[in-house]
Amino acid sequence: MNDVKIIANYLPQFHQIPENDEWWGKGFTDWVTVKNAKSLYDGHIQPKTPLGNKYYSLDEIDSIKEQVELAKKYGVYGFAIYHYWFDSNTRLLTKPAELILENSDVDIHYLFLWDNSSWKRTWSNVKNANDWAPQYDQATSNDKKTGTGMLAEVIYGDKKEWKEHFEYLLPFFKDDRYIKIDGMPVFGFFHPQIDFSIIKDMADYWNELAISEGFPGMYCMTRDNYLKLNFKNKFRYSPFVPVDLKSYFCYKFKDIMARKKDNIRFYDYDKSWSEIIRKAGKSEKNTLLSGFVTFDDTPRRGKRGRVVIGASPEKFTKYLADLIKISREQEKEYVFLTAWNEWGEGAYLEPDEENGYQYLEALKKAIEIGNN
Repeated sequence: MNDVKIIANYLPQFHQIPENDEWWGKGFTDWVTVKNAKSLYDGHIQPKTPLGNKYYSLDEIDSIKEQVELAKKYGVYGFAIYHYWFDSNTRLLTKPAELILENSDVDIHYLFLWDNSSWKRTWSNVKNANDWAPQYDQATSNDKKTGTGMLAEVIYGDKKEWKEHFEYLLPFFKDDRYIKIDGMPVFGFFHPQIDFSIIKDMADYWNELAISEGFPGMYCMTRDNYLKLNFKNKFRYSPFVPVDLKSYFCYKFKDIMARKKDNIRFYDYDKSWSEIIRKAGKSEKNTLLSGFVTFDDTPRRGKRGRVVIGASPEKFTKYLADLIKISREQEKEYVFLTAWNEWGEGAYLEPDEENGYQYLEALKKAIEIGNN
């Protein structure tokens, strides 16, 4: 068995786009939520600050190259880049991936995780949609009366649109740096519960198109979920994504009780990781495993956020090494990690003013321990 490789989830929401300007205010990126975060309880360290105040912009290739150099130095094999395709005419936050494709000297492997959910206003009743920036989303009563609150809607379409989507992705798939399993480009559907039958048909069609382009097929996978709406190939996401009914009901109960009191939902780092490790040991053959650095999405969601308490670089080393060992024993080549740069959710490996390079050093140590 080859060494297990780390794929860190990668958020492209750090460069200005016209849609963000229109919806959240001129110059909005996730850095705005990070800079304006508030300390909400005793001992709550907010805002988080990148080391040396490096508030980079991901429409600049030099910023991406700096990230890649740092990631590789500490053992990150690749990035799982979030992909925001809404329809054939609407795709957002594509610039970082396109810059990587255009610049062959950016020495990083990568794949796409399609966040296939619509974007909406926080107050909207639209189902299966993401409210991106609740702390910056104030609505008048008239707004609620006159609109649905939909910002960008995912419209799958049919084979015509599926082919257009595939053709956009094809240059990435043909890139030697794009991650493949058995020669097949790896592509993840983050929300399989959103019209599962359609995405299954789409994946089958993409498989045909990939074969016609000379690939053995597509390695399409779904995020593992308690509804069991899955392809044969799956990946896990940590934390907060239940993969069985018991976990789901426990999570929902805590969520409901906290929301009633407008309270933050607190989770224990050790318990969260212990559950990840326990379930990893029982995971199916074609399920890629996942861990996380730490988590605090109060910059985006305020008192309606979730915070994992009790994290430390030392604990991160131990738990991630254990997960790598399990993955190695199960002959799974990759482990996903939340995340490289989810600053608005407090899930990042990049150095900050609080911990410096400690989590990156912990990552490197965990990879060495886990693979030996």
